[in-house]
Amino acid sequence: MRRRIGLTGQYAAVDEALSGTANLVLVARLLDMPRAAARARAAELIERFGLVEAAGRRVRTYSGGMRRRLDLAVSLIGRPEVLFLDEPTTGLDPRHRNEVWDSVRELAADGVTVLLTTQYLEEADQLADDLVVLDHGRVIAAGTPATLKTEVGGQRLHVRPMRRGDLATVAALVGRLAPDAEPVLDPGGELIVPGATPGCCTASAPSWTRRGSPSRSWVFACPASTTSSSA
Repeated sequence: MRRRIGLTGQYAAVDEALSGTANLVLVARLLDMPRAAARARAAELIERFGLVEAAGRRVRTYSGGMRRRLDLAVSLIGRPEVLFLDEPTTGLDPRHRNEVWDSVRELAADGVTVLLTTQYLEEADQLADDLVVLDHGRVIAAGTPATLKTEVGGQRLHVRPMRRGDLATVAALVGRLAPDAEPVLDPGGELIVPGATPGCCTASAPSWTRRGSPSRSWVFACPASTTSSSA
């Protein structure tokens, strides 16, 4: 059973004093791989995760994204069928986060079952086929990303007038087009209209300009998509 499971913790568990290749060979030898097989497996994973140019460098010289990719490679030495990833992109910048995302997608495409924990909703939406939401150890929601987005949240219209003094006029216009909605003004001067429809957006945008209250931007957001424009 242990040989079928791989684990990548929240922080990269690699030896910074060793090179990327040496880290992989070390773990392979600990898994009782013959020396030649360990080197071959290390070379295979180095190429797979795009670390060929840095393979001979000490890990302490690696970027955060490179360390995470190496950590993923280490967890795959034994060819696990199931891989546990604990918040794999914590502390990474957007570019390195996307590199890790690409690696996870490739693993799933190769047939590896990936169980990933994350606090980032975008990450869960991008990577997961099925989601389980936990709150203090209790499951409070489960389903596909599309299903959960349909069940939670709702449609809303965001309007930011070019002149703050036009808020009342804009609110009145939106009120006529969405009579059942109750606009809310946030501290930043943006009018938020929960329950608005896409038709409200397309109908109201030209009206604001005709009435002398142009909008700097408007955004229609719903669980599955976001539409925006500016004037």
